[in-house]
Amino acid sequence: MAITASLSGRLRNTQLAKSRALLPLFEAVVNAIQAVDDAPGLDPGSASIEVRISRRSQMAFEFDRAGQPGYAEPIVGFVVKDNGVGFDDRNMESFRTLDSEYKSAKGCRGVGRLLWLKAFQRVEVSSRYLDDDKVLREREFTFTAREGVSQEAAADAREHGTGTEIRLLGFEEVYQKHAPKNVRPIARAVLEHCLWYFVRPTGAPRIIVTDGADTVNLTLLYEEEYILDSSETQQVLVKGRPFFLTHLKLKTGSRPTPELNWCAANRVVFEENLSGKVPGLHGKLRDGAGEFMYASFLESSFLDASVRSERTGFEIPDVSTEDNIDPDELSMADIRAVALSEVERYLHENLAEVLTAGRSRVEDFVAKKAPRYRPILRHLGDDKLSVDPGIGDKDLELQLHRHLADIEAELLEEGQEVLSGRHLQAGEYDDKLRRYLEKVDDVKKSDLAAYVSRRRVILDLLDEAIQADRNGRYAREDAIHTLIMPMRATSDDVHESASNLWVIDEGLAFHDYLASDKPIRRMPITGSDSALEPDLLALQVWDGPVLVAAGKGPQLGSIVVVEIKRPMRNDAAPGPEKDPVSQALRYLKQVRDGKVMTASGRPIRGAQQLPGFCYVVADLTPTMIERCMVANYYLTPDEGGFFGYNHNYQSYVEVISFDRLLEMARRRNHAFFDRLGLPVH
Repeated sequence: MAITASLSGRLRNTQLAKSRALLPLFEAVVNAIQAVDDAPGLDPGSASIEVRISRRSQMAFEFDRAGQPGYAEPIVGFVVKDNGVGFDDRNMESFRTLDSEYKSAKGCRGVGRLLWLKAFQRVEVSSRYLDDDKVLREREFTFTAREGVSQEAAADAREHGTGTEIRLLGFEEVYQKHAPKNVRPIARAVLEHCLWYFVRPTGAPRIIVTDGADTVNLTLLYEEEYILDSSETQQVLVKGRPFFLTHLKLKTGSRPTPELNWCAANRVVFEENLSGKVPGLHGKLRDGAGEFMYASFLESSFLDASVRSERTGFEIPDVSTEDNIDPDELSMADIRAVALSEVERYLHENLAEVLTAGRSRVEDFVAKKAPRYRPILRHLGDDKLSVDPGIGDKDLELQLHRHLADIEAELLEEGQEVLSGRHLQAGEYDDKLRRYLEKVDDVKKSDLAAYVSRRRVILDLLDEAIQADRNGRYAREDAIHTLIMPMRATSDDVHESASNLWVIDEGLAFHDYLASDKPIRRMPITGSDSALEPDLLALQVWDGPVLVAAGKGPQLGSIVVVEIKRPMRNDAAPGPEKDPVSQALRYLKQVRDGKVMTASGRPIRGAQQLPGFCYVVADLTPTMIERCMVANYYLTPDEGGFFGYNHNYQSYVEVISFDRLLEMARRRNHAFFDRLGLPVH
């Protein structure tokens, strides 16, 4: 029983992405190359292919932004003309047969003409060929989705020589919009797709692309912009199957990244970016002749047989799995691993310098800017320490952070194995436990280094914030406030790592409740109806920041209030509205009067007598100094602040200048910074 095929059905099931809009043209060019290869007695030097761009009107002309000529009218089609073997009877029969196997030995899948009808409304073919009696004949026909092959006519040839002209007409708008618009980008795209033909030992025929008066010779384009050194082809085996890998050194402007071109039937199916996949291979390389860009071409009969019908990928599993029945079944990962190994071998001498520079880049970045990663470097292999020497700090930080996350994930898995101790001898278990604990120790060191490094960043930001800008203006107090603790938040709203109360006093970092720029009446630790908003206020059981009630029992507590003023503010005056110290004491009184409670809502006996600690962070301007002297506070030995005790409010008071604040914080952290190799101002 005969089985018929539906052209419309096949077209419906044939996929062509908009990004591959020129793929039908590429197929026509490859067919032309094969036609001139098959032409008997044709001198390779005489083989010729012309690609003509057809536009709605060749008269409309304009310039693009770069000053290069461009065409106002869109492309409506292409003409591909060759002097190859022509559409003889066998080729014509193959063309009529969907999924023809006539050229299967060359990796052809018989679907190129289907792609023509995906992007073009119709195709017209004129061809001259030699029949079985060596008589020169010619045939013409039209190919459409609706009628298939139609208007076919054959007769004696009116011109000399074999050859074919294929006219791709009616470029569908959905594809036309995504295709290059000018001759040189189109010529370059054709060359990229057919690059293997230029690399092969026999070379490519003469191919020119024309657009009106503009002509691009692909051979000259290849020599001028692509080829830098002769190619080298080697055979490699993947699970016993032969593959051929061709190495090329191309001019640096030919492509932005190093590539592995996966090929089938002498066509590039897709390009794989090799940046970072081979240690040291990130971009340009250098040899005795100068800089070059690496590219390789991978081909085999296995890839020819496995390519998808649209030639956009391969029907090969990505990785080998335990479910594979055949242990010799190949995966993309198997093939890639062998190819990359050979690429690394071929480029070994060129990669050495980049590997050294990349590792130096990592070590220098870790030593000067990211010491948290120093403990884990010894757990990273050369492949992970291989970075582009020109990588930016942000990208390098992200890369190292991913490696740290991978190590932490490995630790979780190794920890389970160590705890289970399954299938391990005593000595083997001890060794595994030792390695596990060493890695845990290094990761914890990394966490500590990150914490210390963050402190250094906070101090640097604070130092920058208190400096005058180019116009002599200083940062508002809310900018400085936010560095120490996010505004309008409580300890229930933000993670403890978001506050930097250690800048003022290490003891303030431990609290039961913390409020930042919140009205006192909205704090659950007091019943006060006051609308006053202390900058920082916390409750703590034994020590704490801003407003703190501290102590193991409710009888032992302290209330801490912190006020932050704008750098170099010089308007302090008598009264709670203008005197920062009076403001802090006023907040303290309001909290006490509201009968302070613990964070869990329990009353504190003797709340009126809870000791208070008031910190005012402000520069010692003349008016601020006057307020401190009027209050009879003592000048600190370094003359960077004042301190004293207010008996009426039962509170210790300290006024800290920004310079003193930074200096004292740096002194407390000096040993940690020094240990990590961080510079200390």
